[in-house]
Amino acid sequence: MTLASRALVQYMVLQGDLQREPLSWPLGALVVQACHVALAVVHAHYEHPDTEEYLAQGSSMRTVVLEAPDECALTALAETLQQNSIDHKVWTEQPDNIATCIALRPCPKEHVHQYVKKFKLLK
Repeated sequence: MTLASRALVQYMVLQGDLQREPLSWPLGALVVQACHVALAVVHAHYEHPDTEEYLAQGSSMRTVVLEAPDECALTALAETLQQNSIDHKVWTEQPDNIATCIALRPCPKEHVHQYVKKFKLLK
């Protein structure tokens, strides 16, 4: 299968209420959460063929950043991914011990879209 026929994507889902009252995290802090979790999941699955193929795409890599309404929704997603053996990483910010973001290992869109389709693009 060629790269063109395999739509590899890395999904990230951030806890959206972090940017709203009462937490009011600045945009930079949210970006850092996404960077941390993206690097962590790629590191954990660096030798997986899909990850290698994704990274080889260079500036053509496709990443989709979505928003979970709150930590409960993020935790529920993590449980669903775990139950379905979908490789992912939950980033837990310390010392607050808040699950802030989930990144899925880069993989074919058709394998994982069903688990994240209910979430909207992060705004």
